[in-house]
Amino acid sequence: MNIRYRHTQTGWLMIYVFSFIIVGCLLIYKGYNADLLSLFIIMSICLALFYSLTVTIGENLLEIRFGIGLIRKRFLLKDMTGCRAVKNRWYYGWGIHYTPEGWLYNVSGFDAVEVTTKSGKKYRIGTDVPTELEHAIRSSLRLP
Repeated sequence: MNIRYRHTQTGWLMIYVFSFIIVGCLLIYKGYNADLLSLFIIMSICLALFYSLTVTIGENLLEIRFGIGLIRKRFLLKDMTGCRAVKNRWYYGWGIHYTPEGWLYNVSGFDAVEVTTKSGKKYRIGTDVPTELEHAIRSSLRLP
């Protein structure tokens, strides 16, 4: 894939929170405790899956990948009709979920770029450089 744009945003608060819980589990751990072990495993998996968000734009598609790359979403550029930089409301939070504005993919902060598809669906991609991402998408779509 010929890469036109790539940027990784690190979710520092997510890293701190998950790490704090993981270290807490290790400090509290005395002998076998199924609940504590389960919490340790779940938090470790969440940390690996959601510590960052990488946005890549190639010749034909826009791809977003969380953390180690098991969770990803691809958008064909030919299916997009537009994009715009937006601010998410604070209560939209982080992660992957549906909001009143459409699907949100975010690891940190409130800035995002909203992508609209031909079918009318909207997706918000969190980023710490919204102007750059918007420009990269517009250039790839050849929009003004």
